[in-house]
Amino acid sequence: MKVVILCGGKGTRIRDVADDIPKPMIAVGGMPILWHIMKYYSKWGHQDFILCLGYKGQVIKDFFLHYDVHTYDFTLTLGNSLKTVEFYGGNGELGWRITLAQTGLEALTGARVKRVQQFLIGEENFMLTYGDGVGDVDLDKLAAFHRDHGKIMTLTGVRPPARFGELMSDNNGRVTEFNEKPQATSGRISGGFFVCRRELFDYLDNRENLMLEMEPMKRLVEDGQMMVYEHEGFWQPMDTYRDYRYLNDIWAKGKAPWKIW
Repeated sequence: MKVVILCGGKGTRIRDVADDIPKPMIAVGGMPILWHIMKYYSKWGHQDFILCLGYKGQVIKDFFLHYDVHTYDFTLTLGNSLKTVEFYGGNGELGWRITLAQTGLEALTGARVKRVQQFLIGEENFMLTYGDGVGDVDLDKLAAFHRDHGKIMTLTGVRPPARFGELMSDNNGRVTEFNEKPQATSGRISGGFFVCRRELFDYLDNRENLMLEMEPMKRLVEDGQMMVYEHEGFWQPMDTYRDYRYLNDIWAKGKAPWKIW
């Protein structure tokens, strides 16, 4: 399936590291979180991406236009009028197809999805997710669940990370377990990782202020056209500086659950 990724966010709650770049370009382990999301989808066989650009979209365009320079070692030979570049190695992105679509500086999520409809002509189903969150969702099971129920939209329901650390102790006060940022044990929220039928576009229009998560999704619920795929594993957005530090910390320790490549 093609994968639509919402990349227009400004990252207003994480300005310390996103003041001059779009939120999906904030680095985890030296590479944009957007790259991590794309690597994850790619390992499940989904390599045709449509990026919905907005705020500072040129930064994302430049990254992919000069992708080899950003990701490979290379030797540069300078001459009087010519230069040659020899690249070494690679990161396994051979075969990726990336459509970079400017969907408006101020457009909200519903409008952004509507504005890439032209790139999805002929597609019965497509995947959709946010450009600022990672997880270890089983994409094969997600896609199968979506196809089996036949509704217009499947969203992945996740347990949000707890805001504070969680500890457990025995009757003597001895700490027996400590989790810095555990998943909540009750309640679910939408974690992105959507699968949608093309009929979703019947619920969307080009209004700049159309938010996917409001009117369109409420109408889908009213029409009985939304299902939830319950994910019990890891899921983490990058909404705050604390999230940024947490994601980089588990990556540095080799404990990133989404790293399957």
